[in-house]
Amino acid sequence: MGLTYFKRYRMEIDLTGRRLLLPGLPPGYRLLSWDDSLLEAHAETKYHSFRSEIDANVFPCLGDWAGCHRLMNEIRGKQGFLPGATWLIVFEPCVGGSREYCGTIQGIRDYAGLGAVQNLGVTPEHRGRQLGSCLLVKALDGFQKAGIRRAFLEVTAQNDGAIRLYQRLGFTKARTVYKAVEVAYS
Repeated sequence: MGLTYFKRYRMEIDLTGRRLLLPGLPPGYRLLSWDDSLLEAHAETKYHSFRSEIDANVFPCLGDWAGCHRLMNEIRGKQGFLPGATWLIVFEPCVGGSREYCGTIQGIRDYAGLGAVQNLGVTPEHRGRQLGSCLLVKALDGFQKAGIRRAFLEVTAQNDGAIRLYQRLGFTKARTVYKAVEVAYS
């Protein structure tokens, strides 16, 4: 076993006076606001979004279904959990057809009163449709409605697509942090 350090960026956005424009969802997609009955769907979507991504190395719980379920319970149990900044996207290709949860985001108010974006994830087969943009805009809108003026998130430096998304929506890099992770060497 040894330590590996992952470079991450803390990115921030000033929400004061910012007008957020929600991109349209493609046909068959729908946003679902937080409801306790959707906790399992959030956990499952989180798992399918992150299990094969670099963030599953940085945060091993994201590569494990039980870990995602535990993490979702922890987020839901935080004192600053914000239902209005927590969203799920479902894909239903036809009315009454099968449902597929394909995007998730959670938001909390941290100890300093800032909005903290938690685990924005879109399942691989649904990427490239602006679902991540929709989720992030809905979470930021939820922060604004809760009176939060500034929000942040952390992103692994190698995740170029996510960084471009965050910058496009107005986030800027505030600082670089390093996450130490124990890894097994073969």
